[in-house]
This record gives sequence, structure tokens and C-alpha cells, in this order.
Amino acid sequence: MRRPFIAGNWKMHGSRTENAELIEGLLLGMPAEASVEVAVCPPFVYLWEAARLLKSSSIALGAQSTCAEAVGAFTGEVSAAMLKDVGCQYVIVGHSERRALYKEDDALVARKFLAARAQDLTPILCVGETLEEREQGLTDQVVSRQLNAVLDVAGVAAMGTAVIAYEPVWAIGTGKNATPQQAQEVHAHIRAEVGARDANIAAGVRILYGGSVKAANAREIFSMPDVDGGLIGGASLAADEFLKICAAAPAA
Repeated sequence: MRRPFIAGNWKMHGSRTENAELIEGLLLGMPAEASVEVAVCPPFVYLWEAARLLKSSSIALGAQSTCAEAVGAFTGEVSAAMLKDVGCQYVIVGHSERRALYKEDDALVARKFLAARAQDLTPILCVGETLEEREQGLTDQVVSRQLNAVLDVAGVAAMGTAVIAYEPVWAIGTGKNATPQQAQEVHAHIRAEVGARDANIAAGVRILYGGSVKAANAREIFSMPDVDGGLIGGASLAADEFLKICAAAPAA
């Protein structure tokens, strides 16, 4: 049985004071024996302090990106080894904002995936289509291309220690979201794509939905058979809302 997973992507939000208040709220509200796995992904500069605040708790720490290179003259970049060193367990790779705003292509995303795994970090691989691509009926084609770019270089076995997040680009931060059935259709396609290479790994890989998930719609989305949790953006910045989303995930 796949354990539900909820990851909060804080994006470029927060301050030391705000982060401490948010983490305190999460720690106070998180059940001691939660059936769902939870992680938060603060901006780079707050990772060390977040790790300190989360120490000995059930909430894991993740980063929002990593450099594809291991070490060297890459001004402004942060390596997977550095993320591991400050206490990260997860790292998001291929988020649509990185793809669109910073021109990260499929090949670079695959290299970042490999860099994360080389440091025993669990990659959260993001895939998803734009509104134009959906309207043209290209959703499956786009998602397959993004997924196979990683599978071709990392191998299907790598998905045994990874998480996939389907994020329809048209539903991120827009207030729109895929219907539960639309989400299920793409999640099932992703699982089948992995399953074409290894059925056992496909059955075990967790696939999250990301796209304007809120407490009000989380339970219905998470009830879909191939949806194993969520990659949560704006709603992860409010402790009460995020905790309600976590509580909406079905017990493993």
C-alpha cells in the first residue's frame, strides 16, 4: 500500500519569523501517529533553520531545486550534497516554474534528478502540460516526453526511490484545478508509462497532484485510486489549511 505524501512548496515566500510561526503551527497540529507522510520545501536560505526547527519531528525537509553539477564554479547554485548536508530528504526537480521561467529543459531536469539521487535525496519529479497543450489534446504526449527523458537516463529502477508530481501548468496558482477525474486520468497514464518498463515499480511509485489544491477540494482529489497525495503551493503557507489538506489524505 502506498503511503500518502503531502509536500508543501513554499516557493519564494517567508521570513525567519513567518517560517518559525508556520512550523510551530504545523508541529502543534500534526498528529503524533499521522498516516500521511509530510514534507515542507522552504527557500534555500531558510533550509538550515527549518531543519533545526523540524528536528526530531515527523515532518521531512525538502528543497525546491538543485544544481545538476556536483561542485565547481557555478555562482548562485546549490548542490545536492549541500542540500543533504543541511538535512534535506527531498528535492523538487522540473517544477513548471523552473521549466518556464528559467528555461530548464527535459535534459537538464534529468541531470538534476540524477544529481539528487547521487546524494540519496528523493527527487520529486514534476511533469505537466500547459493549457494550450491540453486544448490541443497533447497532455499524454507531453507528460510522457517529460517522464521518459528521466527514465531513459536514470532507468526505471530509479523510480523506486522517487516521487512523481503531476502539475497541470494551467492550474498552478490560478485558482483552477483539474477535476478529480482529469487528475486520475493523467495519474493513471503516468503509472502505465512507468509500468511499461516495470510493473512492480509502477505499482509502488507515489504520484502526487499539484495544482490549486485546497482543503475544500483535497479529499475528493485524494480519493482517486492513482492519486497518492499532493504537492501543495499557496495553501501550504497557512498552517491550518495545510493541516486540513494533510488530514484529507486517506489512511494507508
